[in-house]
Amino acid sequence: MTDTVNRFLRYVKFDTQSEEGHDTTPSTAKQFDLARLLVSELEDLGAKDVFLDEQLCYVYAKIPSNTDKKCPKLGFIAHMDTSPAVSDENVDPVITENYDGKPIKMGDSGLFLDPSEYPDLLKYTGKTIICTDGRTLLGGDDKAGVAIIMSLVKYMKDHPEFKHGDVSVGFTPDEEVGMGVSGFDIDRFGADYAYTVDGGPVGSCDFECFNAASGHVTVTGRSIHPGSAKGLMKNALNIAAEFHALLPAAERPEYTEKYEGFFHLNDMSGDVESAEMSYIIRDHDKEKFEARKKQFTAAAEYMNSRYGAGTVKADVRDSYFNMREIILDNFHLVENARQAYRNLGIDLLPPDPVRGGTDGATLSFRGLPCPNLSTGGHNMHGRYEFIAAESMDTMVEVCREILRIYTN
Repeated sequence: MTDTVNRFLRYVKFDTQSEEGHDTTPSTAKQFDLARLLVSELEDLGAKDVFLDEQLCYVYAKIPSNTDKKCPKLGFIAHMDTSPAVSDENVDPVITENYDGKPIKMGDSGLFLDPSEYPDLLKYTGKTIICTDGRTLLGGDDKAGVAIIMSLVKYMKDHPEFKHGDVSVGFTPDEEVGMGVSGFDIDRFGADYAYTVDGGPVGSCDFECFNAASGHVTVTGRSIHPGSAKGLMKNALNIAAEFHALLPAAERPEYTEKYEGFFHLNDMSGDVESAEMSYIIRDHDKEKFEARKKQFTAAAEYMNSRYGAGTVKADVRDSYFNMREIILDNFHLVENARQAYRNLGIDLLPPDPVRGGTDGATLSFRGLPCPNLSTGGHNMHGRYEFIAAESMDTMVEVCREILRIYTN
């Protein structure tokens, strides 16, 4: 196994799952376990200014320039946490070398990673496939990115003849719960531009993502004995269902793709007297995004006209914005990443908007333009997650080539 793959297999053993509903960063203290290992490894690799924020769980490090040429200070960022969607406790990777195109048995779980369901597997025949044993997610999102960056740092240490400018490294907590760079210290990081290494199949450099908001609905009902409820009861559950029905059914995640936005009911709870619903609201287009937020609050106003003022309260809070408008003014980042792929003989994937967000979106609007590079992963956030070992090694080469392009 290569350095990158060995690191990946080591990092996925750490339970770093983040949790929704916390106002503090990190949302889970266990993310510090991986952070402290990375600090130790960075120090062993000779990185400079290695620093762990003991309160917020950010890791920073620098690899100083070894060239007299004037070039931008570049950074590489990945997140340490994994999705709350599926457990990452006691991850036990299943490694299939020289993949033959047949279904892969996922440990003793009774599950199979089957190319009839996941045809992208067939792109990796002859490669080494790493997947889960069916009990957990794998953690390639984004420990693959962490391993790629760490292996890049090792390469620079082992190959002083490789010329590069100042390189900054950053590892973040809580990306999966939308708080990944809420306290990230851009000045300490010290880069002019950066890349998050947090994408999918090799060959992309993402520079478009959703505009995102969260929506929270509170319904106040009135409980009356059902036998004498006529004209008196206000069933909060029914009112909540009516509110949801006012949002277009065809504009839900399961019916949308590419640049199509959506309303997504994420969770709901309640009884006759009260009910709550949480939504995420998404659209790539800024005007459509603003219209969606107005549509959401207008639904609450309509319900109040039917059931009385204050029955339904709808709060909307912006989460992040489409980084496209920032990256277009710094498009050399995308052009040079694409050139790096071409220089290495790697086919470029067609431009495809990220149907989600990245730490890079928030960083871009905070003054650090930051598109997103591939890791090679597939089926993130679930038990059927997999990645080819060779894809991670390839992305180390891509990162090196980007540095070379900016240095020449």
